[in-house]
Parts: sequence; C-alpha cells; structure tokens
Amino acid sequence: MAAHDQGLSGADDGPVTQSPDTSPEIEAMQVARWRAMEPWEKIALVASLQRLADGAAICGILDRHPAADATEVRLRLAALRYGRDFVSEHLGWDPDLHGW
Repeated sequence: MAAHDQGLSGADDGPVTQSPDTSPEIEAMQVARWRAMEPWEKIALVASLQRLADGAAICGILDRHPAADATEVRLRLAALRYGRDFVSEHLGWDPDLHGW
C-alpha cells in the first residue's frame, strides 16, 4: 500500500510526495522555488490565495443568501473563517440563529 494511503512511508514505497498526483521531480522544483522566494513574495502569494478563498466563500454566501447586504456578508464570512463562538462573542452575531 502506498504511503499516501496510510500516511506512513515504508522502505519499499520509493519517493513520497506531499500529493499523490505530483511526481517527485515536479515537487522538487516546487520546493526549490519556494525556498528561492523572498519573504515578501511568500506573503504576497499567501495574501493572494486568501483573497481567492474569500471570493469563493463570498460567492457561496451570496448564493445561499442573495438578499444579504455588505454587513451581513462580512459577518457570514467572519463566521466561516473564525467560527460561531468567536463571531457570537466578539461581533454579537450568531450564525446558528441567522443561518449559515
């Protein structure tokens, strides 16, 4: 059984990558690129990915709640990001009462 299936690597498994659909050669190139990146490039990449994830989450929120105004969308996004307890305690909004 492959290491990806069990989360373990055996002596006869050969090279194991972080993702089962990525070859060891490509992963080595990817890791080399990450290591060569300047800190600001890594921060910019993470920020870009976060904006992309937020955009996808907002699309889902608007799909489920088409009449939501900007404030409600922000509250629902915060609930998805930080959880019900945090949003209820710090923002005074309970997604269990208003719907996710």
